[in-house]
Amino acid sequence: MVKTINKSIVLDLIIQNGPISRADISKETGLNRATVSTMVAELIEDSFVFEIGEGKSSGGRKPVMLYFNERAGFAVGIDLGVNYLLGVLTDLNGAVVQEISVPLVGREEERVVEALEGMMRKLIGRAPESPYGVVGIGVGVPGIVDREGKILFAPNLGWRDVELKPRLERTFGVPVQIINEANAGANGECLYGAGKLAADQVYISIGIGIGAGIIIDGQLYSGKTGIAGEVGHMTIQATGDRCRCGNYGCWELYASEKALLGEVGEGESGSAESGVSDSAGDGAGGVPGERAAAEEGDRLEEILARAQTGDPHVLAALDKIGASIGIGLISIIHSFNPETVIIGNRLARFGEWLREPIQKVLDERLATHQGETPEIQFSLLGRDSCAVGAAAFRITGFLERLGGEGKVG
Repeated sequence: MVKTINKSIVLDLIIQNGPISRADISKETGLNRATVSTMVAELIEDSFVFEIGEGKSSGGRKPVMLYFNERAGFAVGIDLGVNYLLGVLTDLNGAVVQEISVPLVGREEERVVEALEGMMRKLIGRAPESPYGVVGIGVGVPGIVDREGKILFAPNLGWRDVELKPRLERTFGVPVQIINEANAGANGECLYGAGKLAADQVYISIGIGIGAGIIIDGQLYSGKTGIAGEVGHMTIQATGDRCRCGNYGCWELYASEKALLGEVGEGESGSAESGVSDSAGDGAGGVPGERAAAEEGDRLEEILARAQTGDPHVLAALDKIGASIGIGLISIIHSFNPETVIIGNRLARFGEWLREPIQKVLDERLATHQGETPEIQFSLLGRDSCAVGAAAFRITGFLERLGGEGKVG
């Protein structure tokens, strides 16, 4: 056990600080040089570390520098959206090597899973040669997922009690992790994006629905049963509309991608023609629902283009959505007192127009005892946050399985 822990410490230091010498590893970790040399030799043998020449000398022989071999293996990450699928193949450092994005037409479980499997096969088939191949698959899902990976409820997909993990593991023969998409996005931004420097942060995923990934002291907080972060269903209007979750006045009814589509559509031709009415988006898999799922992505691109040209109707809609986002953030900031709030998923592309109304609401309504207002950031990974974060969960799991004999198993 001690040997395993020591090896993990050495590998983590090389990943975080490479290129680095054996002497510097010994100094940073407190491990003696003989132990470090043994651990490094095993990591080199296992293809996780390689030597890349000589560093600067402080008076004696020039040290040989060590570097993490991020191409020792690869991972697949999938963002299962309500109206799209986005898949990435990443190396062990989270860099995207391949990416595939397709619209999701229809939300029936079997059809979606078949599309998922097809995307995974393509990504696995595109993986470069490596010692360990594809080490795992992570899937971010827009719904409530328990600690065992069972999808308990995905209201915008119309799914309940879906056991996706065992099916995918049987099909592909690698470890699979099913994660709430906001938690996956938070993981991605914390490791590689806007949250790298913040120990306490909340990632707000705003797509068709809204979810939160909560990072406390550098660790993902998922609650007692693993379902923390369902902030899209907190009430911001006591007498508001009925949400498909059963509650009334939910945040996502007023501050989500779907809300933006509705605002722009209602101002032009009425909600019946906007493609986002309850009948069009009920996830039942009928023709109206399929048409809406296919068209929503195109409409969002159109709205973005119109915002860039200064369309006053679109800018007014974004101002209203931004204010509603800010109202929900008040409760989140009061609850968690984060250093940073990161807004991600597809609505993050509208950050240029959302930032001001969000900040205005925070300035007006945030309690004075909060002190300094948390920094509001928009995702640095863009649309890849969830997929990259999902892949990163499996990369972490793979590296943590380094055994005492220097083998992964």
